[in-house]
Amino acid sequence: MFDFIEGSVGREIASQRNLTRFDEITLQPRVMEDVGTRSLATQFLGHSYDLPFGIAPMGMCNLAWPSADHALAKAAQGFNLPVCLSSAASCSIEDMRSWAGENSWFQLYVGSSADQSLALVDRARNAGYETLVLTVDVPQVSRRLRDLRNGFQMPFRMNGKQFMDFATHPRWSLSTLWHGAPEPVNFKSTSGDAQFDRNASRAGANWEFLKRLRDLWKGTLIIKGVTSTQDALRIQRAGADAIYVSNHGGRQLDSAPASIDVLPRIRRAVGSDYPLLFDSGVRNGEDVIKALAMGANFVMLGRPYLFALGAEGACGLNALIRILGEDASLTLAQTGLKDVHDVSPAILENCPSDLILEPLTAVQTVTHQA
Repeated sequence: MFDFIEGSVGREIASQRNLTRFDEITLQPRVMEDVGTRSLATQFLGHSYDLPFGIAPMGMCNLAWPSADHALAKAAQGFNLPVCLSSAASCSIEDMRSWAGENSWFQLYVGSSADQSLALVDRARNAGYETLVLTVDVPQVSRRLRDLRNGFQMPFRMNGKQFMDFATHPRWSLSTLWHGAPEPVNFKSTSGDAQFDRNASRAGANWEFLKRLRDLWKGTLIIKGVTSTQDALRIQRAGADAIYVSNHGGRQLDSAPASIDVLPRIRRAVGSDYPLLFDSGVRNGEDVIKALAMGANFVMLGRPYLFALGAEGACGLNALIRILGEDASLTLAQTGLKDVHDVSPAILENCPSDLILEPLTAVQTVTHQA
């Protein structure tokens, strides 16, 4: 289960590159500023959040710890941040909405059947979701060598190696056995097919589908998995409300650029007023502030939440969110800022030329453009 969460595509160079590039960004400390009182409250896409980061869509979270999806939903409400439910989640669309309320978003994968995918959209609309995230960077699930070595697959099947692994981790194994083996319930309940194929093509997320979806979905539409400025401009012209800059945490293309490297280029391409989300490589509060300074309006994290859940369940998750918020607030103080909306490229000691050529305020109040 650790390898499923931590693992990436190929030799895992892209995943490591995400981390390395964040480490190479330096911030300029400032002194003798009045930073005794600081605010992380953020306006994004017409909603007010207490923190400038949220919970990225992740499939099968209950593999990290039983009822992980429920813990994520409750944390989203408790800390007032968004949680994005994956199509491949181990809880239903309806349950997440009831648990997290207006803090819940829904992420859509498009398989070979556009109609089945739109049936998920209908369920999300009927459940009350207002924000839809279309993931477009997984035309096919890539080869993740750790999963292949471990024989990891969905639906889950036990082999000898896994039996020994589970036997040496009784706390996880007994808890999971008690709650029942996780499965991607939304595909099963929508299509009636219990044999969900994790490796099936998801290439239905094409330009034609985007046009169809934009016409059908009247709420906020975010396109996730963008690292190309050309794609970003085309998505912007297609009427998407926001772009989610991400290389899928290095899980799709091992030669992909680090997401943080392409973020300033996409910011410059779409202009200073267009909403951008960001993930991939964010591991602490300083990284959150760095991403905002590099051009993001809002930041999402994935793996760290699952590690926290695997370590100590809901208590670990809540502790991590508090730590991330404290780190981000302390980073504001060290860079001489009182409010997260004041974060800009000016705090970057090694500011990318993309942002120098077109100065902008990276974090600003963004309203939904219907």
